[in-house]
Amino acid sequence: MDYPLAIISDVHANLEALESVLQQIKERGIKRILFLGDAVGYGPDPDRCVELIYDNCEVVLAGNHDWAVIGLTPLEYFNRDARVAAEWTATQIKERTRKLLEEMKILKRLSKESLFLVHSTPKDPDAWNYILTLYDAEVNFQYFEEKICFIGHSHRPFIIERLPSSEMVVYNDKTEFKQSCRYMINAGSVGQPRDGDPRATYVILDEEKVEILRVEYNFRKTQEKMENIGLPEFLIERLEKGI
Repeated sequence: MDYPLAIISDVHANLEALESVLQQIKERGIKRILFLGDAVGYGPDPDRCVELIYDNCEVVLAGNHDWAVIGLTPLEYFNRDARVAAEWTATQIKERTRKLLEEMKILKRLSKESLFLVHSTPKDPDAWNYILTLYDAEVNFQYFEEKICFIGHSHRPFIIERLPSSEMVVYNDKTEFKQSCRYMINAGSVGQPRDGDPRATYVILDEEKVEILRVEYNFRKTQEKMENIGLPEFLIERLEKGI
């Protein structure tokens, strides 16, 4: 198997964040990147972000914002600011971008690596539910057989280790794998972190361990672009605060 792997999610059309993460991944010599969904929505550069994701990632999954832009997820599902951003994105993207969004799959299994990849949940991947509690995690452990499940969607990274006894242990940034345990890992968000840390987030995985990493990027430049095209003020401000 070709390790290490980088796992990224929730880019949300934030080109500056995506470029910074891809640059660090390249500097680390990592050649395999997996993308867990939400290439677009919220941010100002949907075309370029979708292009970079397809150019650099061997797995490209759909998120709820990707589906919203192409009419597969009703806009009523979203709050006002998210709807405004989705509607703006739908009117701005190129036809090639739209076709690439339509090609995205909802989930992916990598049998050799024993990985299950999905944007939201293994249980109901197209219902766009969140895994926010250990109870949510326990329910969803029943819906995949692989050793490791990677998710995104909540923009809050975590590592959950499930012991053979069914007890669960939470790690904030890294852990070494245990042979008898299974794992659920949230890769956080490249383009719009919501755990109080505004830095772009991604994950590195190898055969023995997993680690959540943070990357500084020029969020001021992203904010300026968003202001210039009239995206909602709250979406602009939250990039600075990581909320």
